[in-house]
Amino acid sequence: MRAVVYDRYSPELEGLAVREVAEPKLFAGSVLIEVRAASVNPVDWKIMAGYLDGMIDARFPVIPGWDVAGVVVAVGADTPEFRVGDEVLAYARKETVSAGTFAERVAVPAEAVALKPAELSWEQAAGLPLAGGTALRAVDALGELDGRVLLVHAAAGGVGSLAVQIAVARGARVIGTASERNHEFLRSLGAEPVAHGAGLAERVLALAGGPVDAVADFVGGQLETTLAVLRPDGPHVSVADDSVVEHGGRIIWVRVDGAETARLAELARSGALRVEIAETFGLDGVGDAFRASRTGRTRGKLVILPQR
Repeated sequence: MRAVVYDRYSPELEGLAVREVAEPKLFAGSVLIEVRAASVNPVDWKIMAGYLDGMIDARFPVIPGWDVAGVVVAVGADTPEFRVGDEVLAYARKETVSAGTFAERVAVPAEAVALKPAELSWEQAAGLPLAGGTALRAVDALGELDGRVLLVHAAAGGVGSLAVQIAVARGARVIGTASERNHEFLRSLGAEPVAHGAGLAERVLALAGGPVDAVADFVGGQLETTLAVLRPDGPHVSVADDSVVEHGGRIIWVRVDGAETARLAELARSGALRVEIAETFGLDGVGDAFRASRTGRTRGKLVILPQR
């Protein structure tokens, strides 16, 4: 089968190639998925750059990618949850980085997989698991939000835009930081936009009419602002700044959890959650997608279509 691979770490993100590789082996309790779409997340290029080597082992050559949507084409022994022909999505992270989702087929443990609602396109389904799981865990960690004011840093990004929608659906008043060009987008999600940069704390306090009740940081480097605008003992979380723990906050890292992915899929099916697609690429465009993701200026999800 065809897959994107790299043979070594590269901070310059050089060395990606499309090659013929061996078909995935199918272990008991797993499903083989024909990949219709797989989305890019910042963790994908950070792993390739070697930034996560102290956290997870890479077995070269690496096929990158952790998000997938596709069709079940085979099931392993004792896998009654799924049948051939099922349309599914999954956060397919494994214990080592090796056989990822930027390929024509991928084997995934059944506990990571959820059924894809017919209402979702392949691109939307592929963009949901990692970013949506991160957003859902972050919002869950903040506790009761109905009638409360939540500040979301980087609200227009792949994770932030999903967190905004989940929080709005729970009755929160959401203030979201973003560049001016994304303010209308945030309004369409139900958030009140505010420009990031110098003077952010003052702008947030003025818009909120005082301290906010909770903060979710999806970019990092925002702790000073968070503490300046958050009410005493208010909950706050970050996906990118370990130092929040020293100030009563919590670090969020998504887990492999098919039940959680199914919750996201139901939110999307019901219309409470919309996945914004920024751009799609074929396998030979993964390098371009990584570089676009690395800019940090992408609104919504970058999606790989292996069959294009």
